[in-house]
Parts: sequence; C-alpha cells; structure tokens
Amino acid sequence: MKFVGAHVSISGGVENAPLNAMAIGAKAFALFTKNQRQWAAKPLESSSIDAFRQNLELAGILPKHVLPHDSYLINLGHPEVDKLEKSCEAFIGELERCRILGLDKLNFHPGSHLTKIDKKDPLYDTLLADAEQSCLDVIAASMNKAIEATKDSNVKLVIENTAGQGSNLGYKFEHLAYLIEKIEDKSRVGVCLDTCHTFAAGYDLRTKEAYDQTMDAFGRIVGFEYLSGMHLNDAKSKLGSRVDRHDSLGRGELGWDVFGLIMNDPRMDDIPLVLETIDESIWAEEIRGLYALVK
Repeated sequence: MKFVGAHVSISGGVENAPLNAMAIGAKAFALFTKNQRQWAAKPLESSSIDAFRQNLELAGILPKHVLPHDSYLINLGHPEVDKLEKSCEAFIGELERCRILGLDKLNFHPGSHLTKIDKKDPLYDTLLADAEQSCLDVIAASMNKAIEATKDSNVKLVIENTAGQGSNLGYKFEHLAYLIEKIEDKSRVGVCLDTCHTFAAGYDLRTKEAYDQTMDAFGRIVGFEYLSGMHLNDAKSKLGSRVDRHDSLGRGELGWDVFGLIMNDPRMDDIPLVLETIDESIWAEEIRGLYALVK
C-alpha cells in the first residue's frame, strides 16, 4: 500500500516523466509540468498529452500517485498587487495543465510575506505575527480564486509545509490548518508533508516517541484526511534551524529510523511518497531501501 518514487525530469517532454520514474523502480513520482524557472510556457501539445497518459499506463503508475509541483516563481501571498496577480494567473495555468494531463493534484509552497523586520526591534514578535497573518489571508484568497477559476476541475491544491526559511509561511501546522479553514471547497485542498521541512521547522521525527508526538500534533491540528502526499528527504540542517537543506536518506540529521516508521504507518498508504534527495544517481537504491523497511 506504499507508493514510493522521486521528482523526475521532464527533459525532452513531459511524456518522459513516467518513463524516468519506471527506470528507477518508482511506483509514484513528482514532476514540473513546465520549466519551473520561467513564467510562460507553451501549451501542451496533444501528442505529448497522449504520450504522457500512455507512458503512465506503461509504467503501471496511477494518476493519483503523481504529485506535480508548481513553479518556484509563484508566490500566492505576494504583498505587491501586480506580482500577486501574475502569480495567481500562473498558478491557475498550472492547475489547468494538471487537469489536461489527467492528474488530480498540484503541490505548492504556500507563499512568503517578504517583509523585512529587524529582530532587534522591540515590536518584532508583533510585527512578524501581523505580517504572517496578513500573508496567510492573501494566500487563502488566492487559493479560493484559483479554485473558482477552475471550478470544473477536480485538481486538488496540495499545500506543502515549509522549513520556514526567510519569510516563507507554512512552517507551522497551524498555518496549514488556517489555510484549510479559509478554503470554501474543502474537497479541493490537501497537504504534503516534507520530512526535511518538518524537522527544520522544529518538529522532531527521529525516535518513535518524537514521531508519534509530531504526527499526533499534525492529526489534531490539520487532520490526516488532508494528507495527500509526502516528500521523503533527510536533512542537512539541525532541528528547528529553519534552514531548508535536503540530504540523501540516512546521511543527514534524521537518519533511517523515521523512514521505517513512515513505511509502516497505514496513514501514509495510497499516497505519493516522493524523494527529493540530493543524489539522483542513488534514487533507485533509496527506493529499494524504503521498501525493504516494510515489516
């Protein structure tokens, strides 16, 4: 019931992603549906769409086990109106590309408030809280706008938790819960938990006790009914560092134990479990290693 893969390349065309996943023994995968470093993208050609679907079937991977990721340029919480509108337009376009490919999820980072606050300011905590609250409201409004613009679609907006680096929001489970609360159509929203981000944000996972505490908190605050995927990454950064630096499995601060807990946790059944680890040459080895942890 576990479906493990990696974030694979679309070099040569989006239709190559399922083949790249199959080559490493993946039962799930993530991809960008366009160049993630550019705003504009050519419309998907019918030949690429057909080939993507055929190759997905050839790889034996179901659409529900594919977790597309949007462009890193997009910021649904941008404080400047023109740049926010540009982000929303691009995000809606990415939702449409997923629909056209027959996929039902789009993974994204919530957004950043970009406010620079001096930590020495005696009002720092208040100013930060205000900036974050305002940004969360903008993100929620952007998500509702995107859902309304794609109301004939079933593509779920999957919010990824973040490490909290810079002014990125989504590093607290409460942020995720707040966004979900504000979404009018709850059937169109989900969450992706990244193990590196979770750990860097201050949620420990390294022991069975710590894992249970963190997952219990997620279940209580957000709810496992919204868990739509996971990114399985070790972390180069320390617990609570708020620094987003991935590592290969078992080679970072997390170690192997947490991945064994995940692979034997029925709450993670039937969702895409995707590697974004730093050495793609060992992805096949990491995938085999994860399956070997199942008891």
